[in-house]
Amino acid sequence: MNTLATSVIKKMLLLFLIVAGLYYAKSFFMPLFIGGVLATLFLPFCSSLEEKKIPKAIAVFLCLFFLLLIISGFVTMLSWQIGNLASDIVLLKQKVIEASTYIQGYIFHHFGISSVKQNEILIAEQPSYTSIIQLFIISVSYVFSNFILVLVYFVFLLYYRGHLKHFFIKLTPVSNQIEMEQVLEKSAHISQQYLLGLSKMIVCLWIMYSIDFGLLGVKNFLFFAVLCGVLEIVPFLGNIIGTTLTFTIMALHGASPFMLGGIVVTYGVVQFIQGWFIEPFILGLQVKINPLFTIIALVLGQLIWGIPGIILAIPLTAIVKIMCDHV
Repeated sequence: MNTLATSVIKKMLLLFLIVAGLYYAKSFFMPLFIGGVLATLFLPFCSSLEEKKIPKAIAVFLCLFFLLLIISGFVTMLSWQIGNLASDIVLLKQKVIEASTYIQGYIFHHFGISSVKQNEILIAEQPSYTSIIQLFIISVSYVFSNFILVLVYFVFLLYYRGHLKHFFIKLTPVSNQIEMEQVLEKSAHISQQYLLGLSKMIVCLWIMYSIDFGLLGVKNFLFFAVLCGVLEIVPFLGNIIGTTLTFTIMALHGASPFMLGGIVVTYGVVQFIQGWFIEPFILGLQVKINPLFTIIALVLGQLIWGIPGIILAIPLTAIVKIMCDHV
């Protein structure tokens, strides 16, 4: 019994050290893992180019070109939709002012705090413009530097994938080298399957939300359809957040109860179709993870790496599951 308890304690300590290492070394691991997952997505395309006698360097460059093309297209589409929404900013600002005025009046009548005192409290709590600008510059430089690192890792992981595969196989005892090769191949395959499946599912969600929001008469329905689809990268919570934002903004615009009810019904119908028809056929059973462990993985991913951790949580959990199946 003591031996069993000692073994459990050692495993829990090892798990804690791994999580702590991922947290404190996130500046290194986060772009590396993102680049690795993206590299597995382009692995079949790169291999097919090399089979056609195209030099490896040119094949990797073409993969990088198409990756940048996809990112640029997505950013352009999103910017275009945000530009269409910009005309409503004045109306939304007026609604926010009206709501804040109502809240100030409520606080004054029920708690006796004057509007002047409330404004003083808000000004005291708000950060200065200088600190906001500094934070913005730091955030932009952080995102840009990590984006460059992701691209660098993407290129070199694709180019040296053969060397890396042999490296991990040679680290393994001879009796387990075949199994290690299977783990590496399945890990790469499941990352491809997840990313391709997620992309297809997002496109399906765009179509369904666009049709439903368009029929309901939602203003700028394409933007909200794209938003709800993109947020699918966060399982369970993404569509709820997107639908809630759509519902809230339409309510601020004074939408009718029919439209607001239709938005809620749209969410329910889309979730039913996605859960019972689209997801099983597109993602497949290999990427299917227990909902409880999916939520745990998302929470841990957010605690360790923030938003990138949420995006990477599912493919990394699927890879860990493959490793556990072979160990």
